[in-house]
Amino acid sequence: MARTLVVVGNGMVGHRLVQALRDRDAEGGWRVVVIAEEARPAYDRVALTSYVDSWDPMTLQLEGAEFTDDDGVELRLGDPVVIVDRESKVVRTAGGLAQSYDALVLATGSVPFVPPVPGRHLPGCHVYRTIDDLDAIRDSAARARKGKGRGAAMVLGGGLLGLEAAKALRDMGLSPHVVELGPRLMPLQVDEGGGALLKRLIEGLDVTVHAGTSTSSIEEDRGRLLAKLSNGIELDLDLVVFSAGIRPRDQLARESGLTVGERGGIVVDEGCRTSDPDIYAIGECANLDGMVYGLVAPGYSMAEVAADRILGGTASFPGADMSTKLKLMGVDVASFGDAHAATEGALDVVFNDAVKGSYKKLVISDDAKTLLGGVLVGDASDYAMLRPMVGRALPGDPGSILAPSGGGGGVGIDALPDEAQVCSCNGVTKGDIKHSILEGGCADVPSIKSCTKAGTSCGSCVPMLKQLLNACGVEQSKALCEHFGQSRAELFEIARVTGIATFSELVAKHGSGRGCDICKPAVASILASLGNGHILAGEQAALQDTNDRYLANMQRNGTYSVVPRIPGGEITPEKLMVIAQVAQDYGLYTKITGGQRIDLFGATVDQLPAIWKRLVDAGFESGHAYGKALRTVKSCVGDTWCRYGVQDSVGLAIELELRYRGLRAPHKLKSAVSGCARECAEARGKDFGIIATENGWNLYVGGNGGMMPRHADLLVSEVDKETLLKVIDRFLMFYIRTADRLQRTSTWLDGLEGGLDHLRDVVVNDSLGLCAELEAQMAQHVDDYADEWAGVLADPQKLARFSSFVNAPGTPDPTITFREERGQKVPVLLGIPEVSAR
Repeated sequence: MARTLVVVGNGMVGHRLVQALRDRDAEGGWRVVVIAEEARPAYDRVALTSYVDSWDPMTLQLEGAEFTDDDGVELRLGDPVVIVDRESKVVRTAGGLAQSYDALVLATGSVPFVPPVPGRHLPGCHVYRTIDDLDAIRDSAARARKGKGRGAAMVLGGGLLGLEAAKALRDMGLSPHVVELGPRLMPLQVDEGGGALLKRLIEGLDVTVHAGTSTSSIEEDRGRLLAKLSNGIELDLDLVVFSAGIRPRDQLARESGLTVGERGGIVVDEGCRTSDPDIYAIGECANLDGMVYGLVAPGYSMAEVAADRILGGTASFPGADMSTKLKLMGVDVASFGDAHAATEGALDVVFNDAVKGSYKKLVISDDAKTLLGGVLVGDASDYAMLRPMVGRALPGDPGSILAPSGGGGGVGIDALPDEAQVCSCNGVTKGDIKHSILEGGCADVPSIKSCTKAGTSCGSCVPMLKQLLNACGVEQSKALCEHFGQSRAELFEIARVTGIATFSELVAKHGSGRGCDICKPAVASILASLGNGHILAGEQAALQDTNDRYLANMQRNGTYSVVPRIPGGEITPEKLMVIAQVAQDYGLYTKITGGQRIDLFGATVDQLPAIWKRLVDAGFESGHAYGKALRTVKSCVGDTWCRYGVQDSVGLAIELELRYRGLRAPHKLKSAVSGCARECAEARGKDFGIIATENGWNLYVGGNGGMMPRHADLLVSEVDKETLLKVIDRFLMFYIRTADRLQRTSTWLDGLEGGLDHLRDVVVNDSLGLCAELEAQMAQHVDDYADEWAGVLADPQKLARFSSFVNAPGTPDPTITFREERGQKVPVLLGIPEVSAR
């Protein structure tokens, strides 16, 4: 019989514990029951601010949070534990559940600290800790914006969470004030010099900072709030957010008689065991050696230790790396080791460039040989290399390490010993990563992530993973295939510069052999991107893959889909009737897609021209569902109909779809336009997505909702439509030029040297001087666009391609049979048993 582990709490640390135990419990000796107060599965609280960009909780949900494929884990959500009966070894929930346990883990986290400010319980006062908290703040912000001008808000607390809250409020369209009792922002992480620069950079982002100040009271004032500060300033506000720190959530432990610390926290030993040997505590609720850790990395370490101990191991807490690297409202902030030079005899080496907005400090030993810690503000590019060096000999002169020309000076990857932690979030050393490369066969960053978990949390160590691949002699081939030694990006440039317009000329001059099913479609896409005629004209036709060959998607039964373009999802009743009549006449299955268009399934090759003739005559165009091209630009109804809309999202979506229709790319492209921050069009799950604000448009890039979902990143904010179109033009053309074959914008952006900052430099700041050229290329595409199906219908030679197939007219394919399901014909596949609809 499996023993029962009960985990109270389903945050990031509790989730890591369950994952660690299930990964190691090969014999299935433990059944896990997770009981949580929140009604949603575990999500990424570290990235809570990004919820404001989508208002979709699924964007934060942790991988595998629902354990749908694991019968050994039971999730009970929305039902908090209220009693721990240690004598009977039973926990009881508010909903009446009595759950016995063999071992119990308390992962209850922490609660926000709300200072005893008079008026703190008034309507409009909030805490900042959960998704529900942000939903409540959003509702208050929406009420504030109904008045004239921008609303005002105050954040009480200028630490990490306070600045995150300020960003969220600013993104909601409010003007935030940050009130910090300490002498500077983020007093626990940065020193006086770094704090001064941080204040200047933050105030340059429309946030007012009041440091060295407290809040005396909050009062109701004519439907708003009046905050009185200790320095005599009074603030007229629409809402207040308390983010002044956290306190361990140890109430259950206190009530059940477990030992707690003098200042809170459930006391645990180095194995994370409490005063009851059958109960463990991990994360922000635990007190180890008098310390309560408020960061996720120590919590993850505790989770791994507790999992090992529960399974009979002897692991001990290895100590905590309190280093942090953050990007707050676009401002880099990092601290590591002894950032405040508390070590006796410690020396400071400081480089402060106020003009460029960069502050760097190294703390070194009194003999100037050992790195003890440091602070980086404005430019934290050296963090990944410097943090693992803490406690080790400096590889060079500290001044040269900080100098702009140093770029890390002598701190290269070779300077790190194998035992140095490269990924502090997951405790992965340089030696672990080298072993995964040299012994485990990992040949790229994704495989290292999968094998070691390095780079899967905050991601700050990813650049070092690439350096370790190079240091281990792993050369990642850039060859497109055996016929071309060049990458797709290099072949694109060759074709663009030389004017080569055919595959045969390109392979003859720059490749070898006759090509294959890898390089032919890739080159076909390149040539199409450069505007070299219809894709079924001449030699081009022979290069296309199955779908492009017939301008339709082949389905699993051998028939094809017909997908007319419906820009922005807007369609007239007359066009709807044409689609309905075509579907009825040809017996096609119809489906409204998530991209706001209507797909017709079940057409044979010979039927495609006749179907498209009727659709083209009715004003439809190819929707390019078959091509590596722009698919759809989804939209909500915008301010035309929606009471929350602030811009015409439908009009912009139609304009974008018509502008970029037919644009051939390394992979399919999807877009969306949302008319407000409620994000009903799901723009942040698209390759490029736009969200309306009251002052313009925010552009997000590099998202996708595929097998490896990625939340898009903000490229530019609150720009006008003219600027928006220019930046999108540049972004798309730069992607088309430089991406690899079949590479989505998401993986392209993740692998781009310099990442989002480099992309912004290129397509916004024109650092490479390419912007005019990229815009001209897009303008050429827009001018040269012609509907592909209209081109087929007008050319007898192209039309002839659609009758040279086994299911040509008068010769129906015997493998294609149908049955009726939900009132429509669906295919029956030979050799595949039928399954009734559920």
